[in-house]
Amino acid sequence: MLCTKQMGSDCNNCNFYVFDEEYEDYYCQVNMDEDDYVRLLTDQRYSCPYYQSDDEYKVVRKQM
Repeated sequence: MLCTKQMGSDCNNCNFYVFDEEYEDYYCQVNMDEDDYVRLLTDQRYSCPYYQSDDEYKVVRKQM
């Protein structure tokens, strides 16, 4: 599924947002249902329920 929402901080930092070399563009690998996708594109306050941070050191910072 193509993540077209210009949220910047959410899609760009998600583990599921990957680069496709064939199309030379980024896309979301999540198999999102239609309702979530429409809500993501239309509602500015709605955050993606499948978002996972790609920050590998997040757990380590909590342990300190």
